[in-house]
Amino acid sequence: MKNDRVKGFALASVAAALALSPAAFAQDDEYGALIEEIMVTATKREASIYEVPIAISAFEGDKLAQQGIVDIVDIGKFVPNLNITQFSAGHTSSSNPFIRGIGLQDHLITTDPGVSVYVDGVYLGRQVGQNWSLSNIERIEVLRGPQGTLYGRNSIGGAINIITKTPGSDPGAKVGLEVGNRGRLNGDFYGDMEVGDGVAVSFTGGFKNRDGVGTFVNLPNAGVEVGEMKEVFARAAIRFAPSETFSLVIAADANDGEGGLRPYTTLIDELGAACRATAANPAVDCVTINGAVYEAGYRNSDVSADPYDNNTGQASQTVVTNKAEGLSATANWDISDETAVKVIASHRSSEYKSGLDDDSFVDNFLSFPEVGEADQTSFEIQVNGDRGAFDYVAGVYYFNEEGHNFQDGYFFNSAGPFDFFIQQEVTSTALFANVGYDFSDDLRLSGGIRFNNDEKDASTDVGTGLVSASEDWDEFMWELAVNYTFGNGMTAYGAIQNGYQSGQFPARPFCLFGDPNCFVAGENILATNFEVGIKGQPTDRLQLGVAVFFTQYEDLPYQISTTQVGGFQTINEIVDQDSTGLELEATWLPTDNFSLHVSLGTIDVSIDSTSGIPLPTAVAPLTPELTYAISPEFTFPLASGAEVTLRLDHSYRDDMWGEPTNDPGRFTKIDSRELTNVDIAWHSPDGTFTAALYGRNISDERYDNARLNVGDYVLRILSNDPSEFGLRLVKSF
Repeated sequence: MKNDRVKGFALASVAAALALSPAAFAQDDEYGALIEEIMVTATKREASIYEVPIAISAFEGDKLAQQGIVDIVDIGKFVPNLNITQFSAGHTSSSNPFIRGIGLQDHLITTDPGVSVYVDGVYLGRQVGQNWSLSNIERIEVLRGPQGTLYGRNSIGGAINIITKTPGSDPGAKVGLEVGNRGRLNGDFYGDMEVGDGVAVSFTGGFKNRDGVGTFVNLPNAGVEVGEMKEVFARAAIRFAPSETFSLVIAADANDGEGGLRPYTTLIDELGAACRATAANPAVDCVTINGAVYEAGYRNSDVSADPYDNNTGQASQTVVTNKAEGLSATANWDISDETAVKVIASHRSSEYKSGLDDDSFVDNFLSFPEVGEADQTSFEIQVNGDRGAFDYVAGVYYFNEEGHNFQDGYFFNSAGPFDFFIQQEVTSTALFANVGYDFSDDLRLSGGIRFNNDEKDASTDVGTGLVSASEDWDEFMWELAVNYTFGNGMTAYGAIQNGYQSGQFPARPFCLFGDPNCFVAGENILATNFEVGIKGQPTDRLQLGVAVFFTQYEDLPYQISTTQVGGFQTINEIVDQDSTGLELEATWLPTDNFSLHVSLGTIDVSIDSTSGIPLPTAVAPLTPELTYAISPEFTFPLASGAEVTLRLDHSYRDDMWGEPTNDPGRFTKIDSRELTNVDIAWHSPDGTFTAALYGRNISDERYDNARLNVGDYVLRILSNDPSEFGLRLVKSF
């Protein structure tokens, strides 16, 4: 069956390439292109999305709400081969992106994501408390595939760029209000104004509230519901432009959130996974060979009958909180007509409180209250230039992060309270350069290099006393790309890209009970991507892009958690992984009043070697083989000059596995899911007022967000986006 899928994929790839060959289209010269060409900064210099030789999806900030996108997690529903999960200690504000099968659902300080997230060029190092509010957004770019030379470490799967509006770029003000069922009440404000000669300021502020999806059955005075969300946020920026050649933007942002532990439940192993794998007659031989939860007398009937309720008896683990704040300064200086310098400096801090009562029943058998903090400082200097047919960007980069996680008074198999502590400081420095050369108006060659050095100092205490370790890594990365623009408006490209991630210390090194030397970091993780694609506007009413890729990963860590003396031991099984896939995005405008956007992604993953996972059962975790989205939009002009738009967004994510084994006995299979959003909006004749009726997840699809088998039981992390219907009002001034 797998071979049939691979053959089918190969045939589909060839068919797509033939269908999109330059001869397949003839440019309609009678009209100009009716679909706006988006400018992006994916290569750290402004360029048309068609000219960038990578697979990239772009979202305009003003159109996010009508698509039902309210946070980064929602972006993951509409991009090919992108899947964003939420796990991270049961927090509602976490976001864990997986692009082309690469990501990480863990959150502890010694783990690094495989997909990097940037806001205005500033890297967000942590995944909890950083589910960025999408107000005051100019554009979101999703770069698929390794982005090692320009974005450095932790971008072996790709990168997500969030670009905010620059003060002075959109003068005026905008107020938005959203009310709906499930206690939805959102409000936000954006203002942008000139306050002097060459000085502009902007301010964004808002709040988000939504009731929960269940109750804490045994804690009627918990004060929160399961999955409840409350957050306030603000961002202020000022731009100084004393001359046409120099500008400085200083921005400060903060958010403060509080809510209820996200919905999850526990599947108790009532047979015994290890026994099932070896017994001749599991139904008979494995009745009394089970995990510690079962052997202590607990059954699945002890957890809540409704998985969106929670049977916990620990009041300390019902409320989750998060705070984050940041300060950044971005200076742009045009030294000459040919050379410009850009400097980005930032400092960010974040903290959270969360934790899971893993057993999901009233007794304090397995509970892990947790707090975490992280502080990061980054500094980057970029030099951009043009010299005739040459253009380039080069620079230096510095990043430092210090953080820790602390579980104060956790219980493990009814024993406790115990303490668990882990901390890390990482310092990363890099030199990079990318150069492009235009052989003609149609043919361009580009390439880049980057040298990275990472140093990590970590320590942990799992009950054996403080253990410390240090490690450093060097890595050299490169990329090469060529693109050619045909006369029909299409650009074809081919690229080889590198990606790099430094080794990681174990996240939960409870192996220290048996070996004090087990707190050791792994090797560098390397990715090499081979990709060809074609994109552009073959006609004035059609925009499309297709990419075919093959990516090789070396020393890729697959996280596996197992019960160990005193707690959970998270180990990294090292694999070599090959990923092959196809991605398509297209926008069609058959009439002036109707548009259709579609996206499609397929991926096939093979594991070449492992260090512990049996090859027949090894799979890429949280990686659906098929993803797609369909978004039709109708516009109805009214006699008054107003317009009504009707939009539908339908997205699909194939079934997948919650961890890197497809052993049915581990119960980590996650079913496929389909989500549908609708938006019916009335726009005033002058375009300054919008009133819209919206529906998100209108069929109330309930699905698993992630699954984790720790040996004794399975954690089912559930979705926190039930059906919601409401009214959205937006007024511009």
